[in-house]
Amino acid sequence: MNFDPDLNRTWWALRAVFGVVPIVAGLDKFLNLLTNWEAYLAPWIPGLVGFSPEAFMRVVGVIEIAAGILVLSPFTRIAAYVVMAWLLAIAGSLLVQGRYLDVAARDVTMAVAALALARLTEARQRALSTTPVAVPHLRTSSGHVA
Repeated sequence: MNFDPDLNRTWWALRAVFGVVPIVAGLDKFLNLLTNWEAYLAPWIPGLVGFSPEAFMRVVGVIEIAAGILVLSPFTRIAAYVVMAWLLAIAGSLLVQGRYLDVAARDVTMAVAALALARLTEARQRALSTTPVAVPHLRTSSGHVA
């Protein structure tokens, strides 16, 4: 493998975080143990989509769980871009509301880290695809290499 071992460890750390955290946050949309997620929701969004705030947050939870699973799947690169866009959308919503600006700043920071995961995944895939593969030599019946 031509991918730097330190970069590989960084890739695994980012992949684990962006796989596990969305799954945990998504599950918590059903439990509200970590926080009251509806407090972060712009009041006009549920009316726009026709869901109650509780139902909307559950839909969000399902999306977050799916995103986390996709990050842990072979679709890490695409999923990391999705997570990045999702985090920027959340940050944008919070900025428009003018509330929870600390959370918006955190989500922008996490979006940049998700971008780093996507780009590291691309670099890792390139490195793995250029790694020479050992090809067994075929020997003829006389013992010569073909």
